[in-house]
Amino acid sequence: MSDVPILQETTRSTGREALRNNITAAMALAGAVRTTLGPLGQDKLLLDDEGRTMVTNDGVTVLESAKVEHPVAKMLINTSTTQDRIARDGTTSAVLFAAELLQNAWELVLQGVHPSAIGRGYRLAEATCREHFQNLTLDASKELQHRATHTSLAGKIHANMQNRLAGLALEAASAVLMEGPNGPVADPTRVKILTQTGGGMEQSHLVTGLVLAKKRVSDGMPKHLKAGKVALIDGGLERREMMSDVTLNVTGTGVLESFREKEYAMLLEQVKHIKSLGITLLACKEGIDDDMHQALSDAGIQTYRRVARSDLDLLARGTGATLSLNIRGLHSSDLGAFISSKNERWNGVMHWIVETEEGGATFIAQGSTNEVVGEVERCFADALGVACQLLEEPLLLPGGGATQIALARHLRRHAETIPGREQLAVEAFADALEVIPRVLAENAGLDPLDTLLQVVAKQSNHDGELAHCIGLDVVARRPANMVEQGVLEPLRITRQALAGATEAALSVLRIDDVLWAKQDAAIPEGVLDED
Repeated sequence: MSDVPILQETTRSTGREALRNNITAAMALAGAVRTTLGPLGQDKLLLDDEGRTMVTNDGVTVLESAKVEHPVAKMLINTSTTQDRIARDGTTSAVLFAAELLQNAWELVLQGVHPSAIGRGYRLAEATCREHFQNLTLDASKELQHRATHTSLAGKIHANMQNRLAGLALEAASAVLMEGPNGPVADPTRVKILTQTGGGMEQSHLVTGLVLAKKRVSDGMPKHLKAGKVALIDGGLERREMMSDVTLNVTGTGVLESFREKEYAMLLEQVKHIKSLGITLLACKEGIDDDMHQALSDAGIQTYRRVARSDLDLLARGTGATLSLNIRGLHSSDLGAFISSKNERWNGVMHWIVETEEGGATFIAQGSTNEVVGEVERCFADALGVACQLLEEPLLLPGGGATQIALARHLRRHAETIPGREQLAVEAFADALEVIPRVLAENAGLDPLDTLLQVVAKQSNHDGELAHCIGLDVVARRPANMVEQGVLEPLRITRQALAGATEAALSVLRIDDVLWAKQDAAIPEGVLDED
């Protein structure tokens, strides 16, 4: 047989070396966002290739902005991204928990516990936590919903704006709340966010309905409309462009004029068709021919052109209209309904405001600089996601690390009933849960171990039913009842962070061989001129 190795062009690490390298990468990534956790977390200054800067302590924003090559680090970033997409909060907690699970697993591997046994123990622990959630949850009243939304903004923006954004987020979530086949549905994508530079962030406000920075095609069109029918066109009302290979032979002086008159007549027929359907509001993705402005004005049709496809989709969802390809194929069944449509000038810019029957809202984010406006926008988006979750699933858990400590205490008692090495993995899972209160204490300038022991002792010695609500008050720097302090978070955030981090950790534990293909330096295509 040949002595040439099969993988001669590949760098390979196997067994414990591969696992150690993967866990080291995970811990390094977690270290990048560790100091951002909690209301006293620190900010990160992000600088991109073009020299643009951003100051934020949003975990997923930091991770997605980083240039990462290691595949395990990318897996954890995907976990954070998924957490943000589903729960809109808890992205930093998910990454920290996943990294801590891997670190604890490595210690068990050094003791001789096989990764498969660790994986079984982790899955058992995660299932036990899910079952125990029902003993920890609280029903979310209106006041508690506001406090939970406020908690999601802790450390991201100053205190006065946290309270204001929390209220606006709940108001916007209520505006898009609908009854679905499986219960209430609040879709945050139905809330549009507009940014305006100038003024203070305190001037940010919410407008009922959809607001677009658009002006009607002609000032002769109605400025304000009451309830009526709307048509949405994924095209325009323009003269057709000829094909590139068409040749037009003009044999007389009146031929070209007749050709133009026919085009005008065809466009006019489309306007008449719109009017015959009783349409009073028209929005097109493409342009409107200048010759049709007066005809549309005479028909009393308020018209807007070059409306973005995303905005047309929002209008379609709010009005119930069907997006049509062209005006000729428009039928009465394609039309939608609106309550009002008006134009207002804000800061010298004309805005179009549409109030629809299916609800909807627009948040106007304002700030003195682009950086401030961007931070207000991101904070509102996070608060809105949390508010929508609370309306769909009004269940809360105490924050400040109280839930994680309560779950860890429960797991340690449950581990005593598990035979075999899986017991060690369940205890390691419990230890990993406590990374949240430890990092919260660390970022508040407290001793993480002493603070953790104080909170655990306070929970253990509490005689009431709300022992699991005792967590770390980082402002008062002592254990306290998190419900009384208003530090709460939706059940869905913690549940998703637990599931996502566990799956990420198990995926890494199953890897025992890492193959890196060697790549020779190459000249990019097009760099060298052809002879």
